[in-house]
Amino acid sequence: MIRFTLRQLEYVVRAAETGSVTLAAKRVRASQPTVSAAIAGVERVLGVQLFVRHHAQGLSVTPAGREFAREAGSVLRHAAELDGFASTLRDEVSGPVGVGCLVTLAPLIGPRLCGGFERQHPAAGVELAESGQEELLAGLRGGALALGLTYDLGLADDVDFEPLAELPPLAMLAAGHRLAARRSVGLERLAAEPLVLLDLPLSRDYFRSLFAAQGLEPLIARRSPHMEVIRALVANGFGYSLLNARPLTDRALDGSELRVLPIAGDHRPMRLGIATLRGLRSTRTATAFRDHCRAAAAAGDLPGISP
Repeated sequence: MIRFTLRQLEYVVRAAETGSVTLAAKRVRASQPTVSAAIAGVERVLGVQLFVRHHAQGLSVTPAGREFAREAGSVLRHAAELDGFASTLRDEVSGPVGVGCLVTLAPLIGPRLCGGFERQHPAAGVELAESGQEELLAGLRGGALALGLTYDLGLADDVDFEPLAELPPLAMLAAGHRLAARRSVGLERLAAEPLVLLDLPLSRDYFRSLFAAQGLEPLIARRSPHMEVIRALVANGFGYSLLNARPLTDRALDGSELRVLPIAGDHRPMRLGIATLRGLRSTRTATAFRDHCRAAAAAGDLPGISP
């Protein structure tokens, strides 16, 4: 006899991923009491405590809870595969597909890819989730995401990565900056200027590594995890910044002008691609979306990104 529903297992997995009933409830679009009651029901059936509750501070996963969440995630992935297999019995691409997109890429490429795919396949729907790399990988492992659009940074052995495009580093400057009229700029010149750093875990490490490879140390003046804030700070003269995926507009949200220059020299590019969980059988809809991404990249139809 099966003692748990798939919904209960999903609640447990999301709570383990987020460390919070509140965040888990938002992810699964259920109320907090519903999620709490479902988790408590699973614990009663098991006779084992899966989480330690902290007042106003979320949840801690017990060792037993960690093991159970991992196995529950596997069950959810197999259930998704079964559902996808059922869809392959029909000729049309249909049903939802969960797609993660790195938060810095999502505004640039997510809506265009999803919109183009849904126009080609009206019976299918993309559930786009923008996130950081750690959360994206957790979504793949937990079964919420079929694939992720991201960079080849911080990937573990259980994740396959298919490159779509290489994005060399670029310098972003205010239009009136003394270096803005140049055709390109070297890191040795930038190192003496104040850097407005994109303060996300993998991004900041990557950008600092560019300088380290040249024996340089950047002068970090300001930080922000939000690209539009970075663009506004740069456009208003607080320093320069670095980026890989270039928006098609050279203005910040407040209308201030920007200039984007290639960085002289040979530097490690970011590789944009498709991340999937190794060994996971793809549904027909997920496969079709993957093909759509390949075609868009090959045709140069991703804003600011060349194949």
